[in-house]
Amino acid sequence: QVHPVESGGGLVQAGGSLRLSCAVAGSFLRINVMGWYRQAPGKERELVADITTAGDTNYAESVKGRFTISRIDGKNTVYMQMNNLEAEDTGVYYCKTYARILQGPLRDYWGQGTQVTVSS
Repeated sequence: QVHPVESGGGLVQAGGSLRLSCAVAGSFLRINVMGWYRQAPGKERELVADITTAGDTNYAESVKGRFTISRIDGKNTVYMQMNNLEAEDTGVYYCKTYARILQGPLRDYWGQGTQVTVSS
């Protein structure tokens, strides 16, 4: 079993910062891509940022220059530093990892989500 566990959400004023963490537990795990998605009320889940094993990053246009994703491979952990938060950043943030167990198939594993609320 693979279990991404998020932490670091909360309530913050516009212009403030938060740091999200996601630790992925699992035996014999080989992680490929790790990323963050978010879902605002009444909207579809969307990619915020992801990062490959090689360190290549990809960001949604709306967060470029404000959010930074990073990972520690030896600990199967991914972080996202969120600065200059805006009310539009409010939502549930989910950690997703694209991984395989030993030589098994690659697949997505999702965390339970952490709430981020930005007050204007």
